[in-house]
This record gives sequence, C-alpha cells and structure tokens, in this order.
Amino acid sequence: MVLRRHFFLLICLFFIGCTPKTSTSGKITIGIVNFGQEERSLEKYMTLKNYLGAELKSIIEIEPAFNEIKAIEAIKRQNWDLVFAPAGLAAVAISEAEYKPILPLATGQQERSIIVVLAKSSISNLSNLGQKTLALGQPGSATGYYLPIYNLYGLTLKETIFTSNGKEILSLIADKKADAGALSLAEYNRYRANFAFTTFRILHTDQHFIPGGAILVSPKILPAQREKIRQALTNVSSSVAASAGYITNAPVPDYTYTIAVVKRVRPIAARIRQKPAPLYEEK
Repeated sequence: MVLRRHFFLLICLFFIGCTPKTSTSGKITIGIVNFGQEERSLEKYMTLKNYLGAELKSIIEIEPAFNEIKAIEAIKRQNWDLVFAPAGLAAVAISEAEYKPILPLATGQQERSIIVVLAKSSISNLSNLGQKTLALGQPGSATGYYLPIYNLYGLTLKETIFTSNGKEILSLIADKKADAGALSLAEYNRYRANFAFTTFRILHTDQHFIPGGAILVSPKILPAQREKIRQALTNVSSSVAASAGYITNAPVPDYTYTIAVVKRVRPIAARIRQKPAPLYEEK
C-alpha cells in the first residue's frame, strides 16, 4: 500500500514538472507619469491593461503619479515594474535606479528648451536673470525644469514659480509676475497666440534636442520576463499603442546628455525652492 502511494506521488510530481510554464505569473504594476505633460485619462490605458493581463497571464495594475517626488519614490523603491516616463524622469530612473528603456513614447519630435521674456524687457542675456523671478515647469520636466536650471547654474534667483504647463508660464510673464519663464519651443509656439496683446522674446534657446519619454522596466524584472513584456507591448495593435501613447517599431531614445543634466541639477532641488534661490551646491 505504501509503495502504491509513493508511486502515485511520483506520477503526480512527474506531470507537474512537465507542465509547460508559458506565462508570466504574478502582478505587474505600471506607473503612469503625467506631470509636465498634458494629462492623459487613465481610461486610455485600460485596453492595454486588459491586453497585457491576458497576454502575460498576470494581474495588471495602473498607478498614476502627478508629481516628481511621488514618481521618484516609487521608482527608487521599485514599486513599478513598468513606467511610462517623460524624458527627465526617464533619465533619473536610468541613472539612479537602473531601469531599462524598452520602447519610446509617442511624444512627437525632439524638443528644445527655451527661456522667454517680454519683448521690451531689459534682460538681454542669461546672466541678467540673477535676482529675477523665473517661472518653471513642474519638477521632472526636461525642457521646463532640468535644462533651464542647468543653463542658469551658478546664479541666484530672486524666486522660482512652478507651474503645470507652458500657457501658465507665458501668463505669468505677461502679467509681470515673473521676469522670465522656461518652457519647450513647441509649447511656446502653441500658446503664444493666446496672448494677442503681449509680445514675447526668446532670450535663450538650448542647443540640445531633448528626446521624448520612454517605457522603462524595473531591474527586478528578470531578462526572460522583460523580453516577454517587451514582445507583448510590441505585438499590440497600432490603435492600442496609440491610445497608450507609445511607439512599437522605433528605437529607444538616447538619454546620455539628459542624464548628465539631471545629475547636476538633482543635488540642488531643495535650494531651487528657496527665496532667494541659489542655483548651485552649498559649499
């Protein structure tokens, strides 16, 4: 009787061992970062969520973040297995948390960062912005935060004002609540027509083209599972990819320069909010 029982157990173990493991088990949490960009409804990711759940045989959770502090905290703790991140946060995730970019976001052409003043302003160069009030995009924005701070490094500003988009930045300049403002060239061209009675002037255009955002995968995801996820994201229909805002057939962006910018600016993040705001490390 004992032998028969042992034989039965061996047969069960044999079939369990031979059962093919073709799916990605467990839960996958996707971080959606919206700061510094036009907010996208989470509903636009629901079709992708359902597709990935079926394709990877996993529970898919969507977790939004609307500011840099929460996003970086989630990334450093590796709470997100995947993250849809703009360029600035992508650079942080790659350089500080070893996330890997796997697909680019559909953010259009590469962007330029500019600093704008009123046309009649006496400010003629970047050094004139010392002891002036500067309007910035949300922390985490490459064009509206990281690059302008990088280009003004070493100055002490009177104050920094943070906004959610380029239209608000131009409004602050038009109302003379800010002496200058930083935004992308694309935002400037999109919103300046809204200010019919105000003439602006571009004080500075950064020479570098900033890449778009990317989908990044956590370092805790094993290579085989990472490839399954990448294949699932790549094989999705074009309409689902477009709704979720990414491209399935393009190379990932090069963040080398963006990472260098982020590494210089991140240590002075707290000082940027001071009054006055010293844009350099404390000695």
